[in-house]
Amino acid sequence: MASRDPLIVGRIVGDVVDYFDMAAQLRVMYGNREITNGSELRPSQVENQPTVRITGRRGSLYTLVMVDPDVPSPTNPSQREYLHWMVTDIPDGGDVSRGTEVVAYEKPRPTAGIHRVAFVVFRQAARQAIYAPGWRSNFITRDLAECYGLGAPVAAAYFNCQREGSCGGRRYR
Repeated sequence: MASRDPLIVGRIVGDVVDYFDMAAQLRVMYGNREITNGSELRPSQVENQPTVRITGRRGSLYTLVMVDPDVPSPTNPSQREYLHWMVTDIPDGGDVSRGTEVVAYEKPRPTAGIHRVAFVVFRQAARQAIYAPGWRSNFITRDLAECYGLGAPVAAAYFNCQREGSCGGRRYR
């Protein structure tokens, strides 16, 4: 049932991407911890680039973007979306390290509130040059997909992140 889809409940669908059918498996590991939608992680837990594996269609290549739609704060996301990482030409079944890093990994550093950090995967039609934007703030995942003809996402996942020492949960309207 769509209303129970964690990407809809967490408003990744809507704020970052339009509704799509999951057509690949995305596995994101920070150390030995696999993220699940809505996982709570602190900046100290996401210090280093995660291990990411995408499995979908044999022989395919994928583009991965990691964005935070809640910068600088969930109540005032004036820099939505903040681009934390972009990797292209990731081979099916292979780790993201086998792709081409277009924008280097930058760990999330939320200063106010609980931020959603989303990983969005697109299937590429072929190996192609995708260029880094001139900035990280106000990146738009939908525009990237349109500009490079990537179509709808094939997988996505997200975790929640807040500054060290803070407490509280995310409330949804």
